[in-house]
Amino acid sequence: MKLRFPTLLTIALACLTAVASAQSSSTPDPLPSWNAGASKKAIITFVEGVSKAGSPNFVPVEERVATFDNDGTLWAEQPMYFQLFFALDRIRELAPSHPEWKDTEPYRSVLDGDMKALAASGEEGLMKIVLASHAGISAEAYKESVRDWLKTARHPTTKKPFAQMVYQPMLELLNYLRAHDFKTYIVSGGGVDFMRVFTKQVYGIPPEQVVGSTLDAKFELVAGVPTIIKEGKLLLNDDKAGKPVGIYRHIGRRPVFAAGNSDGDIQMLEYTTVPRNSKDKRPNFGMLVHHTDAEREWAYDRKSHIGQLNKGLDDARARGWVIVDMKDDWSRIYPPE
Repeated sequence: MKLRFPTLLTIALACLTAVASAQSSSTPDPLPSWNAGASKKAIITFVEGVSKAGSPNFVPVEERVATFDNDGTLWAEQPMYFQLFFALDRIRELAPSHPEWKDTEPYRSVLDGDMKALAASGEEGLMKIVLASHAGISAEAYKESVRDWLKTARHPTTKKPFAQMVYQPMLELLNYLRAHDFKTYIVSGGGVDFMRVFTKQVYGIPPEQVVGSTLDAKFELVAGVPTIIKEGKLLLNDDKAGKPVGIYRHIGRRPVFAAGNSDGDIQMLEYTTVPRNSKDKRPNFGMLVHHTDAEREWAYDRKSHIGQLNKGLDDARARGWVIVDMKDDWSRIYPPE
């Protein structure tokens, strides 16, 4: 039996319509670098629930605040915090103007490359390094020094520029949240001025949405030019209990979504997820990135000197926090080059 030409056209048109319908009904994966599993499902379920009008978990747009730690959550943090690499390089750069540093600790250890002795100086020694490398300079000059450093500095293990040591799955998560009208913030123990140099370019997070450890500053007219001078007094240590304080001061809203990777983020997740009273039924999401991939990144948690995750692992289940297993949950670590 022969089909008439109009009938063939009808069949072809029906096939094309079916294909087009299938294509239009399929939506692209919002988190392509996340493997299928409990973590990915939990994220998508939460985001869809709070952003769908009529959903019992719907959250108004103005309340969709998401906060992210930076070191170890959005980019790598081993073998030491990247800002400390910058501070050490800065001390070496400034050394010719400070000949006394050759005989004064902890600067002498930095100049001699003696990291063991520097570590022995403890938090007090590291604070001296940070203050000497970050204070007594205009805000603009400091920004330029960070920009210049990021252009040339390389990670000692991967040889990648530090700004390329960001996590592709977390970049996708930031974009996914923003596509659902979340306002994304960084809330980190890192220096606020250091992070604000690159967060817009790297994460799509503008400088006014960055909360971090903060040094005092003063205003001066320098040769008639309005200038902010960074000073040497620490105003906010934006770590542990300092994180909720930083959120309160700079954001003014409790987040509904918070992500970290260490015990230093516990208080931020508690501030986000623990109800204030029996009537507080607000949806919320807490997440901890667990570094489990020794081949593609690093594996560390309870005994690490950087990004220790100990109490957080113990408390996560009772708190309802999602533990993201880097090895199992992420199909790739860094963005494609």
